[in-house]
Amino acid sequence: MKNHIFISTLVLLSFFTKGYSQSVHLLDTIYANDQKNVALFFPEPIRQGITGSENFIFTYNREKEQYFGLLQAKPGKESNLLIINRNGSIFSYIVRYKKHLEKLNYFIPKSSSIGNEKPIVIDSTGIVAPKEQIENSIYYYQKFCSYLLDRKQRIGWIKERDENIVLKIENIVFDKEELYFVIQIENKSTLDYDLNFLDFSVQTRQKGKKKSLQSLYQKPLFTYNQPTKIAENETARLVYVMPKFSLSDDRRVILELNEKNGERNLKLKVSHKYINNPN
Repeated sequence: MKNHIFISTLVLLSFFTKGYSQSVHLLDTIYANDQKNVALFFPEPIRQGITGSENFIFTYNREKEQYFGLLQAKPGKESNLLIINRNGSIFSYIVRYKKHLEKLNYFIPKSSSIGNEKPIVIDSTGIVAPKEQIENSIYYYQKFCSYLLDRKQRIGWIKERDENIVLKIENIVFDKEELYFVIQIENKSTLDYDLNFLDFSVQTRQKGKKKSLQSLYQKPLFTYNQPTKIAENETARLVYVMPKFSLSDDRRVILELNEKNGERNLKLKVSHKYINNPN
């Protein structure tokens, strides 16, 4: 059953990536055995990892996404390993058992990705954007984000603080078909702050006898100047570029700041009023 699921997954992914890249990718081979852990480090946190047969085991943190996973193997025929990162990047490898291992750590570059599970679409017809258009959009995002960080404009008093870590939204700007969120993270503590993730989601308050909250993660179109570490008594300023949207009064934006290997985590709630009335 597991093999059937794996094959079906590969078929679907090959469909999604066919339009994204026409080049043929020769799969690299990774060797493992049952005596040692082989560590694979990826450029983005691992969302899913699948092996093609039961004599290969790939373990990773399913509860808290991390950048690495561990591979082990038992004697048997070769198989394949499929990895999907948080940003949708797909990595695929041939895996083989080998009694004596010459390499125990693999640092995977972004360039090793064979594609993305979702092609970039520019209109309702489903046409994938040419490389030039993608590069032009990224160039524009970079220039406009840099311009926003140089401005002194503010939208209001939107911030959350805990244990001398301050998360703040300085500005929300509408331009063309995007919303730009200018974000500030201030570390007033005596310890460096290692950023695990800064997630953007829309939260809906469910009405009725049993009130509940549902959150839907929203992936940015582009991030600018996002740090991995904020030193003690330092401040980082960054920009998230999101597709244009508006919210009803029962919905709000949640920015969740999470510390890597720490507990200084914050959730900043942003009212629909700020989203619907950007600068």
